[in-house]
Amino acid sequence: MASLEMIISGLVQGVGFRFFAQRTAHRHEITGYVRNLSGGKVKVHAEGTRYSLCALLEEMKQGPPLSAVENVEVKWGEYRGAFEDFSIRFSD
Repeated sequence: MASLEMIISGLVQGVGFRFFAQRTAHRHEITGYVRNLSGGKVKVHAEGTRYSLCALLEEMKQGPPLSAVENVEVKWGEYRGAFEDFSIRFSD
């Protein structure tokens, strides 16, 4: 088990990216959240098995059909069991 934080840049706001991330996380049984950041980026904080998180990372690099992912900053961490599900956050 591990945690993964991603900061995703490119055309990732206004294209359904957060809903795509949520659906993908649910499919891989990952908990955490996704939210828009100022400056047009999206943050994903996820927890689960390393295998599932790697699968999520690969899908976030692709994004939904209308997106254009330019970069994904990745930071791995320890699993903390901090989330019950995977949610879309609209503010902190």
